[in-house]
Amino acid sequence: MDGAIASADCRVIRHARGETCVPHTPQRIVVLGGLDDALSLGIKPIGSDGLNAEGIHLSGLLDGIEDVGGNDAPSIEKILALKPDLIIGGDYVVADYGILSKIAPTVLIPFEHSGQWKDFFMHVAEALDKTTEAERVMGDYYARLDEFQAQMGGRAADMNISIVRVYPTHVNLYLKDSFCGTVVADAGLSRPPSQDLTASEASVLFSNNIQYTISREKLSDADGDAIFLWTYGFQDDVAQQAQTQKDKLVADPLWSTLTAVQNGRVYEVPSYWIGDGPIAANAILDDLFKYLVEDS
Repeated sequence: MDGAIASADCRVIRHARGETCVPHTPQRIVVLGGLDDALSLGIKPIGSDGLNAEGIHLSGLLDGIEDVGGNDAPSIEKILALKPDLIIGGDYVVADYGILSKIAPTVLIPFEHSGQWKDFFMHVAEALDKTTEAERVMGDYYARLDEFQAQMGGRAADMNISIVRVYPTHVNLYLKDSFCGTVVADAGLSRPPSQDLTASEASVLFSNNIQYTISREKLSDADGDAIFLWTYGFQDDVAQQAQTQKDKLVADPLWSTLTAVQNGRVYEVPSYWIGDGPIAANAILDDLFKYLVEDS
């Protein structure tokens, strides 16, 4: 994506689907992916497809935002009814770009996996003419990372952090280029060899850029000096099934053989560990301060 080109009534933004003339001061924005990004920039959209997926890190910030459908397949009818003057989102959204662009100027940003969240954020900021604000947000994030490493006193690089997600039927390990993996790496922390894989490496091995499933026999691959673990599901029944699977996991005798379990260093965390923007990244950093600095 190249930079914006100034014009009399709007700025032309080049993006994944072409070029779009974006109003200078859009007032009615629909966000299809990247709700965290917009809110981080002080922008409250009128509609979003991410409301049912958002967790406690955005509590108190969502009032007045209309739900236009979720699971990356928004409702065209709901978007049309909101009469937006700008639609912005990821190019993974299952909606016809031609139809969206007839409703309002539409910018769809390239997005292959969650580890690209910083680039995505800066592209959202560019489209909203908020690059200066985005640079400040990221500057604050990096300043907190510096403080974390200072408080860790050099222990960070020697600490292997395992990241585990429990699904209703299986257990996955999150890798280096996942969203949470990049935050852990930014904090100067290391990963167990089983999780120290880039997106390209993981894609070849598992056909997934950011995570893979382990069998019970491979449970030792989930070990580390500390384990950060969560269960999650968009619907209540799925969430309950994942919780049941987690209960089964921690009751397994193999689980009790893990070093982190034996040392009492398993931390159950909220779903913002699979977030996609600066607010979620800072929430993960809060957890790193809480469990690795304050509890050490």
